[in-house]
This record gives sequence, C-alpha cells and structure tokens, in this order.
Amino acid sequence: METRILVVDDEKTITDLVGIYLRNEGYQVTLAYTGADAARAILSQDFDLAVLDIMLPDIDGFELLRTIRADHTYPVIMLTARDSQADKIEGLTLGADDYVVKPFRPLELVARVKAQLRRYTSYGSRDQAEDTQLLSVNGLTINRDAHAVTVDEKPVRTTPLEYAILLYLVEHQGRVVPVEELFRAVWKEEFMASSNNTVMVHIRHLREKIGDDAANPRFIKNIWGVGYTIEG
Repeated sequence: METRILVVDDEKTITDLVGIYLRNEGYQVTLAYTGADAARAILSQDFDLAVLDIMLPDIDGFELLRTIRADHTYPVIMLTARDSQADKIEGLTLGADDYVVKPFRPLELVARVKAQLRRYTSYGSRDQAEDTQLLSVNGLTINRDAHAVTVDEKPVRTTPLEYAILLYLVEHQGRVVPVEELFRAVWKEEFMASSNNTVMVHIRHLREKIGDDAANPRFIKNIWGVGYTIEG
C-alpha cells in the first residue's frame, strides 16, 4: 500500500515543488492550496502524514491540525515563516509532531517526513508487535500488539509520540528516566536546549488524556531537575 501524504500551503510554487520531491520518493501526494480544500481532503480521505502551513488565507494550519487530531493520530509537520517559540508550543499542544521553518530546502522536509513515517510505523497501528503483550501499572494498560492504551479499562486515543513516551516510561517503571534519555529514545534525535519544552508539552498533553493530575499524579511523576517516572 502506498504511503499517502497531504501537503497544504497557499504558496503554489512551494506546494508543487514539495509534491514533486515527495512523489519522487514514491509517496502518493495530495496537494491543497487553501484551508477549505485541505479540510475536505482530511474529512474524506485517509492519510499517513500531513504537512500543514500555519499561515493560510482562510482556515489556518492550527485549525486544520485540530480537525486531524479529532479523529486521527498520523504525524503532522507544521510549516511556519516565523521561528516563534509560541507557535511551536501551540502546535505541539494541539498534537503537531514536528516543525519546519521557511525558507527550507525540500530535501530537509523530505528527511523530516521520512523520520516521522519511520516513527509512525514503529509506534503506530500499521506495525504490530509479533506477540501480544500487555503492560499494566496502576490501572493503566498498554496492549503492544493492538497498539492500545486503556485507563481503568476505558480506551485512550494517543498519537504515536504520546504512545511512545508512555510505552517507554512503563517499560522502565520504577526508574526515573532522564529527560535527555526520553527525548533520544522517542524522537530519535540529539537533545538540545529546546527539547526539554518539547517533552514537557507532550507529557502535559498525555496527562490530560489519561486523566493524570500533575499536582497529585497517579501515573507520571515529575522528578524536578531529573526526569519522569511511573512507579509500579
């Protein structure tokens, strides 16, 4: 099955060029030049990854991201003309997986797309574990075979990154996992100064989904200055 990618940008030259590079890699690409066209595609088609420009003339990229995250967990890469920390935090909070700042080289974006797809097939529903394995702690259960998370037997929808974070912490339950280690294990990238905020935002979003109170955590505990732990 071909990998399906949605690319959204109102700058037609950029959109068409990105489409050419991605198709040369063998991907099936859908191009949209307006937020409205993108929204229709999101609601009517299945994708494996989306590339969204933030600044669109009608529906902005953040609103499109909300539409995607309402029903889908596939990776989303945001394009932005502003290297703004506020934009990045908002996008990450809404469920974005990566950011690329304009101007960018098409080959850089292709590399980011490949990295996100590798992560998605590692942690996403398309790549199942060979053996069914349940990991449980304090009422939280991860079914590695079905890529399913439940809390008190109620299903929890997670993105691939959120699932990867939770899985890593549960696999290392009882041990404090340093932030640097968690970032390298999940993002497969070198840790930088801004990486701490990236982890923090994803942990906060994950806590909201599993009903965890940061002030009195049932699952994920923050050991200040060190990292995170889930105690068995």
